[in-house]
Amino acid sequence: MAQTLRLSASSRLLSETSLHHHDDDTVLLDAYSNAVITANRKMQASIVHIDIRHKNQRGGSGSGFIFTPDGFILTNSHVVGRASTIRVTLIDGRQYDADLIGHDPDNDIAVVRIGVHDLLAAELGDSSRVQVGQLAIAIGSPYGFQSSVTAGVVSALGRSLRSQSGRLIDDVIQTDAALNPGNSGGPLVNSSGEVIGVNTAVILPAQGICFAIAINTAKIIAMQLIRDGRISRGYIGIGGQNISIPRFLVRTLNLESEKGLRVVSIELESPAQRAGILDGDVIVSYDHHRINGMDDLHKILTEKYIGISSTITVLRQSELKDLTITPVARK
Repeated sequence: MAQTLRLSASSRLLSETSLHHHDDDTVLLDAYSNAVITANRKMQASIVHIDIRHKNQRGGSGSGFIFTPDGFILTNSHVVGRASTIRVTLIDGRQYDADLIGHDPDNDIAVVRIGVHDLLAAELGDSSRVQVGQLAIAIGSPYGFQSSVTAGVVSALGRSLRSQSGRLIDDVIQTDAALNPGNSGGPLVNSSGEVIGVNTAVILPAQGICFAIAINTAKIIAMQLIRDGRISRGYIGIGGQNISIPRFLVRTLNLESEKGLRVVSIELESPAQRAGILDGDVIVSYDHHRINGMDDLHKILTEKYIGISSTITVLRQSELKDLTITPVARK
């Protein structure tokens, strides 16, 4: 009899414990669901579907989001950059032809505009405050299924991604929120419904490795595109190859790195030619910034260096030479 009572008490305790865990799981699930639902509702009126046509009549589609009440829309450069016509569909079904304000293939950001006012703009967040593990929600129009929502977490921060132009995009957010064709250009938002990134790429055939351009980067690019219609970057007119420098030269010349950028071609009348750079020179620093390869040089040659004379240090045979170079705006 006592044994039966003990078993009965144990069974009741296990049942109560299981129920308690079930209640906890339900609370957590409801909190997760509510966060996604709330964020999605907040963003819905700002999401747009984008259809494009090329001169050869080929079409395509993508996503975007309104970020000013007077019709400016953020999306990807690879979605609209080469389009001959751009058609935007709002969540309520209204359709408008859009003008391409400008696009930046190097960062895969573009701005288009429709002639409508008093729109509900998305709230842009601060991507510098994003943390690994936090909720990430992707909203877009994959395969034309408008306003599709996927959710996951921020998997990593500070990634670099090679753009279609060949340059590296820095400070990219990695997430496992599923992206599909047509999601490109849509927003990645946090649990508060603030945009933290612009969805741009998925790694195939991997599962759950997707990328978004950090919104702080996108904001800077967008403002320049609205102001100038393009992004200005410095140009010096060389072709280069990333190389390793022999260790005995690194030690002898007290270099900071074993890597550099070998010049393999120089354009006529370019800043590099005027500076006296020669084929075979290895660029090791620019304005006292170490150059390990072409990506480092690209990072340096921003708008602020256009027209500014700086020191470029090259390794020529076994000697270091300081030359003066003045970049021009890239055409």
